[in-house]
Amino acid sequence: MGKTVSIFNQKGGVGKTTTCVNLSAALGAKGKKTLLVDVDPQGNSTSGLGVDKASVDKSTYELMVDKVPAKEVIIETEFKDLWLMPANMNLAGAEIELAETENRFKALKSALAGIVLDFDYIIIDCPPSLGLLALNALTASDTLIVPLQCEYYALEGLSQLLGTVRTVKQHYNEHLELEGVVFTMYDSRLKLNQQVIAEVEEYFPQKTYKTMIPRSVKLAEAPSFGKPVIYYEKYSRPSFAYKKLADEFLKKQNV
Repeated sequence: MGKTVSIFNQKGGVGKTTTCVNLSAALGAKGKKTLLVDVDPQGNSTSGLGVDKASVDKSTYELMVDKVPAKEVIIETEFKDLWLMPANMNLAGAEIELAETENRFKALKSALAGIVLDFDYIIIDCPPSLGLLALNALTASDTLIVPLQCEYYALEGLSQLLGTVRTVKQHYNEHLELEGVVFTMYDSRLKLNQQVIAEVEEYFPQKTYKTMIPRSVKLAEAPSFGKPVIYYEKYSRPSFAYKKLADEFLKKQNV
């Protein structure tokens, strides 16, 4: 199958990396061979899967800038059917170096071309800004998932994000489509949450996931233990939510 999906939002703090780590882990747990590609210089997806960023020998920096073969960058994690292309702070300098190259928007796509068919799904964790790294991720992707916090300002950012997607489609990747919008940090007690959800569902009637990711202490704790929440606290509310999101995602793929 080899479908590539970016998890992207230009706004930080919306649960982007949390969704990357936990959706990838949930897909792997369901027997789907999944690769998480970390192209965020913060490397939070890397540490969230229990990999020490400081000890990484080859990262997505070497993949994109030095053109190290993808198979040399991939790490097999301790979690079922889940592999990782790690990132560390070296990646922060990649945008400057890529800017001077001819195919600066397609470095990641070219790097992944040889391994796309080795996986059922490739999930890309993008940085929370629209720079060369994010553009590389979107150019390399078939679709994108937008994590959206249930608050008013999220709606303002959404229109800006859709403008970005249109630009990417027009100039770099005409096949890019919106996979879906997933609501994060959901609290059913807050009326504002319901208002935001209603407005987004009206705007994207077929593109909003029914599964809401709840606010949770367990979800916040899991990265410090280097584990996705479905392995850290498998009977918790966010664990069930991400498993349900994976089911919903797979159903859309007709799998």
